[in-house]
Amino acid sequence: QVQLVESGGGLVQAGGSLRLSCAASGRTFSSYAMGWFRRAPGKEREFVAAISWSGGSTYYADSVKGRFSISRDNAKNTVYLQMNSLKPEDTAVYYCAAGWATARLRAEYDYWGQGTQVTVSS
Repeated sequence: QVQLVESGGGLVQAGGSLRLSCAASGRTFSSYAMGWFRRAPGKEREFVAAISWSGGSTYYADSVKGRFSISRDNAKNTVYLQMNSLKPEDTAVYYCAAGWATARLRAEYDYWGQGTQVTVSS
């Protein structure tokens, strides 16, 4: 069992930056691949970024590539999402998730956090 708690969301102007954190409970955090997803108003939850258990592999949605960066610190049981050059269309609730595969599909993840709101004003 893994419990995930996101933090770091907020209101930022377009062009600004935020860093999201996702703290995980449990001793097996370092065994899990981690992902970030987001859900904008009126839209389905979509993939943002993923990182392998070791941090050696990362994947990004085309919409955030070059602007967002995912990383993890297994000693702190935490995964991060650094978001730069934010756009109004990045406004969404952001969720972290844990699973056994470094995947883009929601179904590949077994554990989810409650989400943190990110609002980007124009």
